[in-house]
Amino acid sequence: MATPEETAKDAITAEEMKGEAPREPEHIEAPKRNAFTTLMTAHKKSMPNPHSTTTNPELIPPKPPTKFSGRNGLGAYLANPSSRPDREILFFDSSFVAIPDLYPKATVHALLLVRDLEKSMKHPLVALNDEALLAEVKKGAERLKKLVASELRRRFGSVSAQEKVRREAMDTAESGDVELPRGRDWEKEVIVGVHAGPSMTHLHVHVLSRDMHAECLRHRKHYNSFTTPFFVGLDEFPLGEEEVRRKLEGRAGWLQSGFICWRCGENFGARFKQLKEHLEEEYKDWVKE
Repeated sequence: MATPEETAKDAITAEEMKGEAPREPEHIEAPKRNAFTTLMTAHKKSMPNPHSTTTNPELIPPKPPTKFSGRNGLGAYLANPSSRPDREILFFDSSFVAIPDLYPKATVHALLLVRDLEKSMKHPLVALNDEALLAEVKKGAERLKKLVASELRRRFGSVSAQEKVRREAMDTAESGDVELPRGRDWEKEVIVGVHAGPSMTHLHVHVLSRDMHAECLRHRKHYNSFTTPFFVGLDEFPLGEEEVRRKLEGRAGWLQSGFICWRCGENFGARFKQLKEHLEEEYKDWVKE
């Protein structure tokens, strides 16, 4: 069981660690059945001290788990992904398994899991400083990013203003050989990275739309774990040895910090309800861009 100190640094809640499917959200009708939409619809109060040199024991990899529950739940997808239901797997190969996040914190939220057990058991801030692994992970993440972007276009292409010319070209095209205008760059609406203090044991990379609009976004740390330096972009690696996010101290400071709107920058302090109401309006505008 997690200690109060561990829980304070976690980006997910205790109930999420149980691995039970969340209550079905009531939003966005899905016109097509696919791995994303099936899963989505079926079921220290101080800031970090940059001069701290405290050794971080969590950077030492734990022993591989033998049971896949709680913090070890992601391990259940790694050994034999082909045995999992189709709705649980987006793609897999010898290096990675890509899955929809069971508790999405955005409209589209996926995870890229590293299958190599030795590498998977390492803390992401250690594992991704390996240049060879980092290059491999970037390739897998790019594939998943394109899939997430494609899903965003499928959902919102009909209402996005930047897609208007593309939609018109599709309506007037006489054959499928016509080159369509690019339209909205949905890949720019996707963020990719890891948590400085991951709550789950196995190495995983978050690939999600940047809207932060989801039924499962219910707590301060849910939001701040993706909108503060607690979220380390994949393009920030490799990290230096003195990188402050490699230290334990202060991570809870990011998770407990005031809410800043990801889109307009408005500061909501500790007013989570007001933030959620604001995010609802920002989401509507963001979709229509």
